[in-house]
Amino acid sequence: RREGRPSQEAILTMRLTDRPIRPLFPKGLRNDVQVVLTALSVDQENDPAILAVIGASLALSLSDIPFAGPVGATRIGLIDGALVVNPTLQQLQHSKLDLVVAGTRDAIVMVEAGAHMVDEATLVEALRLGQQNNREVIALQDEVVRESGRPKMAYEPDSGPLPQAVDAVRALLGGRLESALRKGEKTERELVLALLEKEVLGKLAGTFPPDKVAQAFQHVVKAQVRRYILDDHRRPDGRGPKDIRAITCEVGLLPRTHGSGLFTRGETQALTIATLGAISERQRLDTLGIEEFKRFMHHYNMPPFAMGEARRLGSPGRREVGHGALAERALLPVIPSEEEFPYTIRLVSEVLSSNGSTSMASVCGCTLSLMDAGVPIKAPVGGVAMGLIKEGDKHAVLTDIAGMEDALGDMDFKVAGTTEGVTALQMDIKVKGISLELIAEALAQAKEARLFILQKMQEAIAAPRPQLSPYAPRMTRIQIKPDKIGALIGPGGKNIRAIIEQTKCTIDVEDDGSVVIGSTSGENAQQAIAMVEALTKEVEVGAIYTGKVTRLTDFGAFVEIIPGKDGLVRIDDLADHRVDRVEDVVKVGDEITVMVIEIDRMGRVNRSHRAVSEGMP
Repeated sequence: RREGRPSQEAILTMRLTDRPIRPLFPKGLRNDVQVVLTALSVDQENDPAILAVIGASLALSLSDIPFAGPVGATRIGLIDGALVVNPTLQQLQHSKLDLVVAGTRDAIVMVEAGAHMVDEATLVEALRLGQQNNREVIALQDEVVRESGRPKMAYEPDSGPLPQAVDAVRALLGGRLESALRKGEKTERELVLALLEKEVLGKLAGTFPPDKVAQAFQHVVKAQVRRYILDDHRRPDGRGPKDIRAITCEVGLLPRTHGSGLFTRGETQALTIATLGAISERQRLDTLGIEEFKRFMHHYNMPPFAMGEARRLGSPGRREVGHGALAERALLPVIPSEEEFPYTIRLVSEVLSSNGSTSMASVCGCTLSLMDAGVPIKAPVGGVAMGLIKEGDKHAVLTDIAGMEDALGDMDFKVAGTTEGVTALQMDIKVKGISLELIAEALAQAKEARLFILQKMQEAIAAPRPQLSPYAPRMTRIQIKPDKIGALIGPGGKNIRAIIEQTKCTIDVEDDGSVVIGSTSGENAQQAIAMVEALTKEVEVGAIYTGKVTRLTDFGAFVEIIPGKDGLVRIDDLADHRVDRVEDVVKVGDEITVMVIEIDRMGRVNRSHRAVSEGMP
C-alpha cells in the first residue's frame, strides 16, 4: 500500500531514537536538525530500532553538527534466568524482559523496558550489562569518526541569563516569589507567577530587553525551586521528596460500558474505559516485526482542556501514541491468555486533568477498569513517575513528580509494576547522563511508592469482579475436530453465515478446531452451540436424530440429520407396517425421527424410522 502517516511502530521507534540524542545537543545550537531513519531491509530476526538509535548517533557524530555523542544502544533480554545481549525477535517471545538502554561512554541517557514482573536487582544488572555493551558500540563509532568525521561547525554557546538582569529580578521579587511557589494548587500558583512575571517585565522594560528579563525570571524561579528541594527538602506543594499526592480511586462510574475506572492523584486524573469484543475484532498489525495480530490494546488521549488550553483537536500525536504504548506494555504481562479469556480487550484512557505523570495515572486507571469489567488479570498494576534534582554532589530523587518538578528537574523516570516486580520502565533525562547508582536509588524509591499506590487501588476494588457486565458479550469456547471445519463453514461460508444470521452471535474458528461463540444472550449462544455441534459431530450407530426429508425415491426417503449430510431410510424402515408407496407415509419437508442402523464401508449412513418405535439397537 502507499505509505501515509507513520505507523505506531514507526512513531515509537522515532521516540526511542529522539530521546537519547536530544539532551546531547548544545543549548546554543539554533539550527534545525532533522534525522531521517529509513529501514531498507529487515531480516525478521533483529529489531531495527536498535540500529536506528546507533545509526542516528553515528550520522550525527560524522557530521559537522555539534553533538555530545556518540550514543550506544543495546537490547537486553531475560531468557531461562540468564540475561541476553541483543536477543532476536524470536527469542524475545520467550523473554521475561525487553529492555533497551542507551548511553554515552560515561553515563546512561535513556531506558525503555517491558518486563514480566522482574525484580529491581535484576533490572540494575541488566542496565549494567547494557551499558557495558554500549561502550563497545561507542568505541566502534569512535573509530569510524576518526577515519571519516568532519570538523564540527562553529556556534555561539548559550551564555545563559544576564547576571545583572537576574539580580534585578531577584531584588524586585523579594519574598513574594517564595510565597507564590508555596501555593499548593497548580492553577493558583501559575496565575500568581504569571502576574509576577508581567510586573517584572513592565518594571525592567527600559533596562533590559524583554527576552532577557523573561529568561532571568525563569532562571530565578528554577533556581529557587531546586534550592528548596535540595536544601530544605521541600517541594513547591509542600511535600517531602518521597511523599505522594492524595489518591482517590473509583470504579463503575459509567453505566453502559463494560468497565470503567477513575484514578485521581493530586490534580492529575485519568478515566479509563474497558470494552470487550470478539476475537475476530483483534487488530491486524502491519509492521516490520513478526506479530500479525494484537488482542489487547490501550489508547491514551489528552484533550486540551486537561491542560487548561483551547486548541484544535486532531489525531493522536507522538506523545499520545507513546504514553498509550507505555501503559499497554505495563499491563500486557497480567492480561489473561486467549485460552483463559477469549476476548479482544480495548482500553481507552481519557486524561481529564493534568499535573504530572498522566501516563502512570492511566496505568492505574486501566487496572481499575479491567477489574471492574471482570477481566481475570493476574495481578493489579500501578505506576509512578520519579524525578531528579542534581547540582554537583547534591541530588534528590523525587517520588510522584508534578508538572513543575518535571519541567524544572533533570529526569522523568516512569516505573510500573505489580507487588511482585516491574512490568514497564521509561526514563528520559535533560542532562548529559546519570549513573547506574542513581537509577538503582530511583528504582528502590519507586517500589515503595508503587506498593502504596496499589494498596489504595485495592481499597476501591480488591479483585476482578466475578461476573462480566451484562452489556459485555459472553464468549464460549468449544472444540471440534479440525477436519470438521469445512463442514462448519460450508460452501462459500454458507453454513456459518446461516448460524450467525439466525442466532445473532459472533463465531470465530481457529485452525486447531477451536470455535469461540459470542453473544449477550445466553439463549442465542446455546442455540449457536447446538447448531455448530449438529454440523460437526460424528454420526454414531444406534443414535437417534430428528431430520428433514430432502427427497423421495421408489425404494425409500433421504433424510438430512446433519446439515449437508443425508442418508437413506429404506421403504421397509419408514413405518412399523407394510408401506406400498413412500409418498403414503412421508413427503419432502417432513421432519421424522430416525435411528442410525448402519454406516457402510463407503461411509454411507442408513437410517430407520421403524427402529425408533421398536427400540431396536
